[in-house]
Amino acid sequence: MTAAAEARAATIQVHRVFIKAPAQKVWDAITNPDWLEKYGYACRAEFDLRPGGEYKAFSNPPMRALGTPEVIIVGEVIEADPPKKLVQTWHPIWDPIAAAETPTRLTHEIVEQPAGICRVTIVHDVTGAPSVAAMVSGEVEQAGGGWPFILSDLKTLLETGETLPVQMG
Repeated sequence: MTAAAEARAATIQVHRVFIKAPAQKVWDAITNPDWLEKYGYACRAEFDLRPGGEYKAFSNPPMRALGTPEVIIVGEVIEADPPKKLVQTWHPIWDPIAAAETPTRLTHEIVEQPAGICRVTIVHDVTGAPSVAAMVSGEVEQAGGGWPFILSDLKTLLETGETLPVQMG
């Protein structure tokens, strides 16, 4: 790995979007399994929203048809303060390289702004997980657009009721 690639991998990524929606609706879209199947990669995820609670994300049917295992990401809830903040570990296990890396720390922050707008920030500490860093930043070809795509699709869904086409490359 080059020095530049190592420097990128040892960073904390911050992704932010402003969404015209109340904080509770954004929170629900981030934590409710039925909402999670509607945007991003359309994958169901389940949270036990207590400190120490389990997080699991599941592949969708097209992913399973390609041989992806049923459980694709695991983690643990560190902090849940609805509808403001969710902190968890995040460890993709469908890919052997990412699975061998250390779990990362993912924080969702939702801050209500004037005029019915929420500032939604994802802070993803990907230190020690270079393949995850590339994946979630959207750098990996044929793997989608990472957090920028997911946040864009979340915004589109909450503001229009429609979603973006799934990005796989």
